[in-house]
Amino acid sequence: MFKPVKTKKVYEEIIGQIKKLIIDGKLQPGDKLLSERELAETLNVSRASVREAFSALEIMGIITIRPGEGSFVKQVSYEGMIEPLAFFLQIEFDDIVQLLEVRKILEIETAALAAERATPKDLEAIQQALVGMLDEVSAGGIGEVGDAAFHFSIAQAANNPILIRLMNAISDLLTKTFRTSRQKLFLIDNMPTLLHQSHYEIYEAIAARNPRLAKRKMQEHLSMVETFLIKIKEGHHINTPKKRGDAKTLHIPHEDYGFPS
Repeated sequence: MFKPVKTKKVYEEIIGQIKKLIIDGKLQPGDKLLSERELAETLNVSRASVREAFSALEIMGIITIRPGEGSFVKQVSYEGMIEPLAFFLQIEFDDIVQLLEVRKILEIETAALAAERATPKDLEAIQQALVGMLDEVSAGGIGEVGDAAFHFSIAQAANNPILIRLMNAISDLLTKTFRTSRQKLFLIDNMPTLLHQSHYEIYEAIAARNPRLAKRKMQEHLSMVETFLIKIKEGHHINTPKKRGDAKTLHIPHEDYGFPS
């Protein structure tokens, strides 16, 4: 069933072959995989590479490793078979920029759909995510949980089941991959407030049922983040823009969302 491995990233090739066997139905939930030694000999690779692949597959939720018994295929959903890029992406600049490009392709149009289709319940969920983001930052965090909830709630507001499944599959990827970058961004003066204001403007456009404005605000937000990341990488001094208001004094209380403070 397996083929000799001929790649520099050996563990990735092993993972790819195992996942293909599962997708093709040649490995079923509950099936026991070959041992590390057996698979290493079959693929003509080191046991260390097999061990690394097994560890990654377990993290993905595709297999379960039972000490003393072996490794077994789990019952996984289609989403679980989507490549968890956060595992493979080393937090490097080029990877982050490429992921931002993907976010633009996906989320700009999603914002427009949300502006057209959001229900009152959807808008409330976006509001709650904004409040959660603000609370996280006020408590000394970087708002990553609220940020992820905000973007996912917009996908839900688009009311497209396929889009929701896709965003659900990559939301953890976005959170994990951007964690280090977000920490760097938060070292910039006034950046927490500026990021929050950018998110708030996206929400306003969606709540106003303005697809064109929602697209523009989402594009501005993602482009702003990308620009700052480039400047951070290149070691430039960053002055936060003032056109959105004085970030030193800008504050968006909970009452503005219709929630008690």
